[in-house]
Amino acid sequence: MSMTPDLLLYMIEQNKLTCSFSFDRIAQENLSWRLNPKTASIGFVYRHIGETMNLFGYFFGVPPTIPNTTMGQEDLGQTFDLEESKGYVSMGFDMLENLVKTKPESDWSRPVDTPFFGAVPEMRLFSHILFHNSHHAGQISLILSRGS
Repeated sequence: MSMTPDLLLYMIEQNKLTCSFSFDRIAQENLSWRLNPKTASIGFVYRHIGETMNLFGYFFGVPPTIPNTTMGQEDLGQTFDLEESKGYVSMGFDMLENLVKTKPESDWSRPVDTPFFGAVPEMRLFSHILFHNSHHAGQISLILSRGS
């Protein structure tokens, strides 16, 4: 295996570990917790992470198989099944790992058109997904420590 796939797999491994400090504390009892009444709940944010990873697969040529119920949406108190959300997160990480293991190394510098950033190299979009996971894992951590 060449250097790029190894590095990307290490990045995924580190993202899983970093996020696990929040994700492993999510339970049925705290899914509805919010930092304040205007913020999203743990259940909504966690579902959003799983959905987003999978929906972003579209830009890498992997059609999503799950619905979008959170991206661009507001948390209106919907309830989300914890096991289903965990499954979405796991599917998302599996999809990213499979991309790294199967894509030609040259694809990572290939531009892809996105509605958010315009045309960016696939590597940049990949890194955004991992940043997005960490960002929202931090929000969940804050809600777990300060929310109700």
